[in-house]
Amino acid sequence: MLEFRHVHRLVDLAEEGVHSWQIRVSVGDEAVGSLRATRGLYWKAGNLYERMADEQSFPALVAEQLLDAEGKFRPGFEDFVDMASSILVLDELDLVEPWNDPWIVAGVASSAIERLTDNQFAVVFPRAVSGGVGALLLAEAAALLSAEPFSDDLLIIDTALAAPEEAAHRVRERLRTRARYGGADPWSKDWEEEDEADGEVLTARTAAVLRLALQELSDQAWQEVTELGDEPLRRGANGLFGALPPVTLHQDGAWRRQMARAFDDLAADLASTEVEPRSTGEEMALHLGIARAKDLTRNRPHRVHEIVADLPEHRRDFDWAACSDLLFEDHDVLMLFDNSLDGIEDDDTEVNQTLGVVNLAPLDWFTPFDPEHARDPSRGFRHR
Repeated sequence: MLEFRHVHRLVDLAEEGVHSWQIRVSVGDEAVGSLRATRGLYWKAGNLYERMADEQSFPALVAEQLLDAEGKFRPGFEDFVDMASSILVLDELDLVEPWNDPWIVAGVASSAIERLTDNQFAVVFPRAVSGGVGALLLAEAAALLSAEPFSDDLLIIDTALAAPEEAAHRVRERLRTRARYGGADPWSKDWEEEDEADGEVLTARTAAVLRLALQELSDQAWQEVTELGDEPLRRGANGLFGALPPVTLHQDGAWRRQMARAFDDLAADLASTEVEPRSTGEEMALHLGIARAKDLTRNRPHRVHEIVADLPEHRRDFDWAACSDLLFEDHDVLMLFDNSLDGIEDDDTEVNQTLGVVNLAPLDWFTPFDPEHARDPSRGFRHR
C-alpha cells in the first residue's frame, strides 16, 4: 500500500512551483519503506532552477543539469525529451528487506508517476551508484521502466512516449504474478517445477468470476439477438456481435441464437468449476468470457468480492493469462481476426489446408469437435 503525504500552504508563494510528497510504503499496517517525489512545474514557478536548487540534494543536481540560471530548460534537455514542460524527481528511497527489490521499487515508482504526472513530464531518477543502496535500486527500477541515460548522474523517463507506459504495464503484471504465486519468481526454474505440481488453473474463485462474465455476455447477446433479428452488420459495428470476426457479420438471427446459447452452455458448465469448449463457437465465447472476466477483476472489484467472498482463496486465483493458455486445445479461431489470413475459414483454400484448421467457417461454428461429447441437441434455448 502507498500513502502519499503532501502538505500545502495556501498562501505560500514557494508552494506554487515545487511540490514534495513523502510516499510511505506499507505491507498491511507495517511501514516497510519510503520514497520522496518532488514535482517541479515549469509554468507555475517564477524560476524553477532557483526553486529546485533550494530543495538541495538530488533535486538541486537535477536543476543544475536541466535548467539554466534563468529557469529555462537547457537545449540539451529540450532535445532529449519530446514535449516535457514539468519535472518529477524521485529520490531518497528506503526499503527494508525483503521489499528492497528492483521490481517492487519499479512498481512503487510507476504508481508515483501515474498519480503525479501527465504526458508532459520528464521523470528523473538517480543514475550514479555512489548515492547508496536506495539510489542503486532506483537506477535499476528506472531501467525496468525504460528510462534513458541523460548524463552520468541522471536517468530520465519521457512520459510522452509509449515505451515507458508499456514497461510500467510489464512491471505491474510481473508483480501481480509474483503476488499470486506467493512471492516466487515465475521465471525461475524452481517456480516452473513447483507450478507443474500444482497445475490447477480454474480455481473456485476464478470459475465464479468467469461464470459471471459469461452470464453478462449471454444477457448482452440475447438482447442483441432481439434487436438485430436477421440484420447484417457492417465492419466496425458496435456490440457483442459487432466484435466477432468479420466472417460472422452477415449471419442471421438463428446463427446468433446459437452463439448466445454458447455463453449459456459454458456458464452452466462452470457451476461445477469445469469448462471445456466443444465447438468453435464455444471457443470464441470462452475467449470473450475470459477477456470480460479480466475486465471485471480490474474495474469492478466490489462486485467480484461479492461473488467470491465465501469461496476459498488459491494462489492461482484470477490468472487469466493461464486460463487463455490452458483452457483451449488451440487458438485457431482467433486467426479469423487476422486480415492477412483472409479466407482461412474456407476448407478449399491453401492457407486453410496448410495450417490444418477446422470448423472456422461460420456455418461450422456449432458443429461439435467430438460427436461423442456433443451437447444434448434437445436442450433448447434460454429464450424463444
